[in-house]
Amino acid sequence: MIRPATIHRMHIKDIDLNLLRLFDAVYRTRNVSRAAELLDLTQPAASQGLTRLRALVHDPLFMRAAGGVQPTPKAQRLAEPVRLALAMLEQALGETAGFEPAEARRVFHIHMSDIGEGRFLPELMVALRQQAPGVRVETRPLPREQITEALDAGRIDFAFGFLPMVKDTQKLTLLKDRYVVLLRKGHPFAKQARTGKALLSALRELEFVAVRSHADTLRIVQQLQLEDRLRLVTEHFMVLPAIVAATDLAAIMPLNIAQGFRGGYAIVEPAFPQRDFAVALHWSRRFESDPGNQWLRGLIAQLFKE
Repeated sequence: MIRPATIHRMHIKDIDLNLLRLFDAVYRTRNVSRAAELLDLTQPAASQGLTRLRALVHDPLFMRAAGGVQPTPKAQRLAEPVRLALAMLEQALGETAGFEPAEARRVFHIHMSDIGEGRFLPELMVALRQQAPGVRVETRPLPREQITEALDAGRIDFAFGFLPMVKDTQKLTLLKDRYVVLLRKGHPFAKQARTGKALLSALRELEFVAVRSHADTLRIVQQLQLEDRLRLVTEHFMVLPAIVAATDLAAIMPLNIAQGFRGGYAIVEPAFPQRDFAVALHWSRRFESDPGNQWLRGLIAQLFKE
């Protein structure tokens, strides 16, 4: 006698919320190790959680693939409902908790480059000390390709900067800027009255310092075929003022930053290709209605939006 196939039914009472968070993280990262890191789990704990979830849903959910895992058809069907359910729960809990700046003891994690820290943190920390003295800020510079994932996972709350490759986030443009050349005060090049193509061509008279971690300044150097004029490549932007002041080296950098350096510098503004850009604040749609997130992005807009 042929027995009918057993029908497995899963009930909500069988599911641990943390298993859904783990599923969501693995689905988004396509990597169990990275999902474990995002959730502050050990690799064995993440693997055990996946094993439990697979048993509950009677599906492998994720299969090994090059560089990580790939979701099964069932995992693909579950992904959007799980994501929406977690977002609704996070929003509801956030609204219940509320946010009182004067009483808050929250830590906000923000992606910023070193140049962003120099531009935005001083004014932001003054405002926080006045309005929310118990709030703490930790900057977490991340590779650009990881920013969206980190925002969605809650590993960072905001990302500042010129980040055109960061997609699928909420975004507020704060200010518009452009790239210029920074020279020491009294540099002979700055005394020449040249504009347009003549000024661009004359850049070959200069020797440059560039910053490895800021791809757009290196892009300009490459587009103008000035690689052979590079004499120093460094890792951080904020060391440039001291180098420029002590040498005849020129640095390509944002005007907004260059104008903030004290001690007297000369600024030259060639018509670089794609020299204009916008600095924006990014955050995740998952935390759009979180009261703390709403409050801090409102403060940031008040302080920095042009």
